Amino acid sequence: MKSDAQSTQGADAVDRAIAQGIDLDGTPIPQDKLNLYNQVMGLEAGRQRSGVSNTMRSRIVRIGAKHISQEELNQMLTEAGFEGLKPKEIAFYYAAKS
Repeated sequence: MKSDAQSTQGADAVDRAIAQGIDLDGTPIPQDKLNLYNQVMGLEAGRQRSGVSNTMRSRIVRIGAKHISQEELNQMLTEAGFEGLKPKEIAFYYAAKS
């Protein structure tokens, strides 16, 4: 059996909580919030994808910006063969950190 700390860790913790309708702190998620989330996710599920590589890069930038400096993330992206950080990404993810 997982401990409480383990159940709130990892990329899937939020998805599991949403599916159960219970926030990570154990409180119920209001039905109106769940309904809106499911409505928007349903729209996203039907959207045509541009490719796995683009999605991977987007996730790397979105999540990496929380943990990695701009310079380091840009270098990591280019070394892995992805396009480096775009000016709009730098403005969005890093402007507030400067």
